[in-house]
Amino acid sequence: MRWIRAAGRGLLVAAVVLSGYVASGAREDGAHGDGRGPLTLATAGDLTNYLGPLLDGWNRTHPGEKVTLVELPDSADETHAQMTTDLRGGDRSRFDVLNIDVAWTSEFAAAGWISPLPRARFPLGGFLQPVVDTARYDGRLYAVPYVTNAGLLLYRKDILAKEGVAPPRTWAELEKQAKTIAPKYGLDGYAGQFLPYEGLTVNAAEAVYSAGGTILGDEGERVTVDSAAAREGIGFLADGVRDGWIPKKALTYKEQESKQAFQDGHLLFLRNWPYAYVSASAKGSEVAGKVGAVPLPGPDGPGTSVLGGSNLAVNAHARHPDSAARLIAYLTSERVQRQVLTRGALPPVRADLYQDPALIREFPYLPTLRASVLAAAPRPKSPRYDQVSLAVQAVVHDALTGHETPEAAVRRLARELADISRRG
Repeated sequence: MRWIRAAGRGLLVAAVVLSGYVASGAREDGAHGDGRGPLTLATAGDLTNYLGPLLDGWNRTHPGEKVTLVELPDSADETHAQMTTDLRGGDRSRFDVLNIDVAWTSEFAAAGWISPLPRARFPLGGFLQPVVDTARYDGRLYAVPYVTNAGLLLYRKDILAKEGVAPPRTWAELEKQAKTIAPKYGLDGYAGQFLPYEGLTVNAAEAVYSAGGTILGDEGERVTVDSAAAREGIGFLADGVRDGWIPKKALTYKEQESKQAFQDGHLLFLRNWPYAYVSASAKGSEVAGKVGAVPLPGPDGPGTSVLGGSNLAVNAHARHPDSAARLIAYLTSERVQRQVLTRGALPPVRADLYQDPALIREFPYLPTLRASVLAAAPRPKSPRYDQVSLAVQAVVHDALTGHETPEAAVRRLARELADISRRG
């Protein structure tokens, strides 16, 4: 999932020297005796080209600890594959700081690829609290939240205003408006990210969670997906494709394709991350000035978004671990987090920024996003998350394409997840 593709990015810096990272003695690679020196930061590709300037600010003030940015592919799946391949190299790894999808923290920690962090050294009390949980595994802090995200329902406010209706709060209202209003204006009804990749895992989890279900419990050791709620959630999406208010072309959409369809004026409703709101509202967009955002609908009222975003972690074989920790402190400081929003259009993890009047004027979706993040849930936690996600994608895609009923798909998914748990 695109976090959004970027996410990796100080007044706090001088204060944050982590005793757990201080190395002793000289290093052959030129490290200082205190574990400081040059770094590499690995991240998925930077869609909004904001990260380079932020790191330039660090490099100007830390000439002995310069950061080299390594941009991996746009796709979260491809980024995950490249990171894990590199990390399996142990002390031959190229990366010092890793900007990882929030769903990967458990996997990377369980594999021993990232180092635990001393919680007291980071001002986590000032963060939106649901995002902090994504950085923990087995009761310990293994990363620091950097960018958060929650899915929003974007809609054409000009069209709903003409029809005299409020944006949908429930699945039934979404379905009705997508079926009856969209065709009057030559639009498709609703789309999310339904190509079989990480985005489909997110969309499926949101449907299950919104119906009151879960997928895994006990950090991946217990399979909970075989439930009426899961059948209802997956069934809602499958029925939408079958009935046509979710267009079949949406089965090929990732974040960027779905954003473009909405931005070009082809959709009434879109589930996407906040960056899509910013892009669709910008000059040159076919729908600029016509976009609204509300929380995702659920069966009986607002639903549950999945937490997106990314966490910053330190490679267990980092060359200069103290510098790595100091860089994380810089990127999560209030001043830099403000720039993450204003330059990158990425949701920050600092809670007070969501109540800043000047930022709300520039990014009017912030109050809605804050409410969505506070009510959001993480993707299933598992040390075998990559296998879990692949299973969800494959099974749910079969349900959406009509190759399997939602009921059969949920039963099959429960079996596959149980097999993954046993293999682990």
